[in-house]
Amino acid sequence: MPPVMETTAEDELFRLPLSEFTAARNALAAKLKKDGDSAESDRIKALAKPPVSAWVVNQLYWSHRDAFDRLLTAGEHFRNAQAAQLSGKAADLRGPLEERREALGELTKRATQVLREAGHTPSPDMMRRIMTTLEAVATYGNGADAPPAGRLTTDVDPPGFEALAALVPIGTGHRTAGKRQSAPRVIPFNQPKPSRGARTAADEQEDARRAEQERRDRQAEARKALRDAERALAETRRAAERARKDMKAAAARSKAAEKAKAALEARVEKLSAEAEAARQAARQVASRAEEAAQAVDDAERSLASAREQLRALES
Repeated sequence: MPPVMETTAEDELFRLPLSEFTAARNALAAKLKKDGDSAESDRIKALAKPPVSAWVVNQLYWSHRDAFDRLLTAGEHFRNAQAAQLSGKAADLRGPLEERREALGELTKRATQVLREAGHTPSPDMMRRIMTTLEAVATYGNGADAPPAGRLTTDVDPPGFEALAALVPIGTGHRTAGKRQSAPRVIPFNQPKPSRGARTAADEQEDARRAEQERRDRQAEARKALRDAERALAETRRAAERARKDMKAAAARSKAAEKAKAALEARVEKLSAEAEAARQAARQVASRAEEAAQAVDDAERSLASAREQLRALES
């Protein structure tokens, strides 16, 4: 299992959301320059912002380290099996291939989740780039030329055939004059001498069969990733269609509410006018009633006066 790296200020840049990378990088470079470390400041300032696919692989390294380490371990087992075959020993490639396939499958699912949580669509092309980088990282392992896991600034392609030779683990070596001598790191690819046992046609057929099986396994992995990406795209489209329908329904409800509001406002305005007219009429009636009451008082006083005058005349 690869050793756990100590977290540095540079590491923290690659753990941030992608939208915060540039500002945080510039701030770190400015701080280093202020502290007098101009060379390190220039190096940090030159760090490129990763594409989304490389950023996802970085997040898998930092946030899903157990699954990431299983992929690196599977890559190491596969390199060991390849080294054994290239040195003429019997080795089973199917087991390491299956181990790597399972690790890639787990990380692919987690990558889809990381993309969705960050607001990105796990398109087939995006998933292909992520899987290619993961396969490359597993192939390089922890060698001196390996890309910096967790701090990728670009997508990574698997190494070529010549580079693969240099990635084969150092053998156990042999003893010469009482001292252990290390086996060469690069395994020669010349054919073994007939006297040491030439490869048979059956060996060639077995190699071809294993290579074909590996090709089929990788095709199966790619098809599975494509199905997952297509399924994710279909789900995203369904969610978008539901959102469109919800938005359309909400717009209709809003329009109906505005119409009802306008009708109510018109009704309130009409009722207000009617109420004002009623108040005016009530004031007029009250004025007339007051005038009538005054007339009654006046008539009663006139009647009382007439009666007084009549009694005076009759006495």
